[in-house]
Amino acid sequence: MGAQGSATAPAPGENPFKGARLYVDPTSSARRQVEAWRSSRPEDAAMIEKIAREPQSFWFGDWNHDVTADVNARMSEIAAAGAVGLLVAYDIPNRDCGNHSAGGAAAAEGYKNWIRAFARGIGGRPAAVILEPDALGLLKDCLTPEQQEERLALLGDAVAVLGQGGASVYIDAGNAKWQPPPVMAERLRAAGLEKARGFALNVSNFVTTEESVAYGKQISALLSGKPFVIDTSRNGNGPTKELQWCNPDGRALGRSPTAETGDPLVDAYLWIKLPGESDGACNGGPRAGEWWPEYALGLAQRAKP
Repeated sequence: MGAQGSATAPAPGENPFKGARLYVDPTSSARRQVEAWRSSRPEDAAMIEKIAREPQSFWFGDWNHDVTADVNARMSEIAAAGAVGLLVAYDIPNRDCGNHSAGGAAAAEGYKNWIRAFARGIGGRPAAVILEPDALGLLKDCLTPEQQEERLALLGDAVAVLGQGGASVYIDAGNAKWQPPPVMAERLRAAGLEKARGFALNVSNFVTTEESVAYGKQISALLSGKPFVIDTSRNGNGPTKELQWCNPDGRALGRSPTAETGDPLVDAYLWIKLPGESDGACNGGPRAGEWWPEYALGLAQRAKP
């Protein structure tokens, strides 16, 4: 995605992906699967190569025992390749309302410390951070009014801390099938969007790119023209009629990551969810985040050229 060579941090207000290169992990689960199947299942290995060759994000949360060290290690690899980091911060208290991806920091102060540790790991190197998938979409689903206010304050603090370190922050804004644009715009405003680069749509979901762009533009119009990014990792066939979100059958890889979107409001199409990683222990899948090779194979087989 873009030019080779050393990456430099974008000037404030600039699209961090324009002209930049995203990092392709040479040790990803998809890459390891290609190698494992190369001799025994060569046709399937060629399918998984569609995933292994693309740049994807790196997620960090409460499973990282030393988040500063882990982010630093990853950012060192990325910087050595002359690329910009695409990171996901996923540690908000009461994460996922106790569903398949339950967890997160135990309390507000712990989250503030975690975000600062996360920022230290970036160390001022070029990076874009997708901030807390589902945190705003689920804002009123399981939190008391006091917890809602706390969450908004924590997101605002995170935006400020990460931004001070030079990262381009995109606050997650759910997907086009979830909250009405005025509702999401108000939540984004309350979460400190003014100091962020923009917002992120369709993370780990399946809504089409076209519908996501239309939805994003409706939100952007309410927020002084803020730009956004779209997760296209698994939206090649759109969502199921029932809007299943947990390992639905029949889905496909979407557009490859690129900053060449043809729309000044859309900073990039990205693979934020790692295609082939389970959404949770549902529809035959392993626990959330675990690599599921047969599901990955289906996504690749159904992908449009």
